Amino acid sequence: MPQDADATSEERPYPSPPKIQVRQTSRQWFTTPQPIRRLFDKFPLRTYPVNELPQRSPQNRERHALWVFTTNTGAQLGAPSFNPGCLKWQAYMIFKGIDFVTISSNNHASPTGALPFLLPASSPKLLGEAALPVPSNRIERWIREKEKNQHAGTSALTKQNSAMSESSDMRYEAYMSLLNYRVRNAYLYSLYLSPPNFASIVLPLYINPSTSNTLTRLALSHQLRSAAETELLKQSPIIDVEAIYRDCDRAMESLSELLGDDEFFFGKGTPELFDASVFAYTHVLLDEDLDWQHTRLRDGLEQYSNLVEHQKRIAEDWFGARGVRKESKSREGLK
Repeated sequence: MPQDADATSEERPYPSPPKIQVRQTSRQWFTTPQPIRRLFDKFPLRTYPVNELPQRSPQNRERHALWVFTTNTGAQLGAPSFNPGCLKWQAYMIFKGIDFVTISSNNHASPTGALPFLLPASSPKLLGEAALPVPSNRIERWIREKEKNQHAGTSALTKQNSAMSESSDMRYEAYMSLLNYRVRNAYLYSLYLSPPNFASIVLPLYINPSTSNTLTRLALSHQLRSAAETELLKQSPIIDVEAIYRDCDRAMESLSELLGDDEFFFGKGTPELFDASVFAYTHVLLDEDLDWQHTRLRDGLEQYSNLVEHQKRIAEDWFGARGVRKESKSREGLK
């Protein structure tokens, strides 16, 4: 996995404030004491630019690059990320037919401090105008802009149809909240706070590739577990494990009822963002390459055959055999 960028920050000092003759009044104690003013005149405040991209990031890119949690081999094959937050956008971009490559990364290499992020393609002809990275919370908007540009000049009806999304369904937000809270909470507990899963998945995939230093690995382990615990305590004053799993089971049942006999959610003919969001969790839980020791979540998911078939359908039709993305699908779409 790439290390932090070695970029040096250009210091940009603010100009020293001009020396002002302060009138001697009874309210003089509101002014800054002279010793402190002289100190800041000598050492002015400085601002630093945002983190630069890793040095190995190509300056001229003919294809979009999505930086995700994955192995080096997985990045070369375009295999699904083992991180739900990354896999959601990876799958959605594939659904939209966007030609891109995946790059193995970690949060420390991200300009925003979190994965995934997207580096749009740039042309060698546009020197000095390289596209800025797109954080995960802006990827959907970026894709919509690409689609809008692609449909420019088409009929009004075609534009209207292309602009329609599943989010117009009144049920969308309610069911998305099931994923963002109930399913995610159970996933966080199972992965980070269950010692067997932490040892079999988090250590080899998230921590060990980042550093070989034992003390640093211990510190990262503590940070990840503490962050997961803090996130769960935002929902409840205590972490009730059984309640977390029960809520997840109910959420899975609701998702199964929503899907019904359809191939994709909300009766769509092709998978959309909600399908990508569900697949991001179901694939990680059902992935045989991940060594889940505590299988409470997987066992609960396998009770709903249509959700399992939904995961298999997307994995096979959009990522291909052995989790390798089908290039023929992605290269037919947006450049």
